[in-house]
Amino acid sequence: MKYLIAYDIKNSKRRKKIADELEGIGYRVNLSVFELDLSKARLKKLLFDLSKHLDPNTDSLRFYRICANCLENSFELCQKASPFQAQNFVL
Repeated sequence: MKYLIAYDIKNSKRRKKIADELEGIGYRVNLSVFELDLSKARLKKLLFDLSKHLDPNTDSLRFYRICANCLENSFELCQKASPFQAQNFVL
């Protein structure tokens, strides 16, 4: 299943832990936005792992599931072929 995950984490230490966890399994498309392709089991584990780093009173972590039909109609205004396709950038 494809997911778009966005977060707003106030605390820098918690934000770094969340970002590191997401970067380990997904593709960062913006400072606080990631594209991930997750199985149900991996999603369950990720939710458990991330919840340890969240303050539910101040933080926001949103998961948007992208269905196959929606994915076909998604695009980006650059030379990337399609969403959820990782790019290797040479710096």
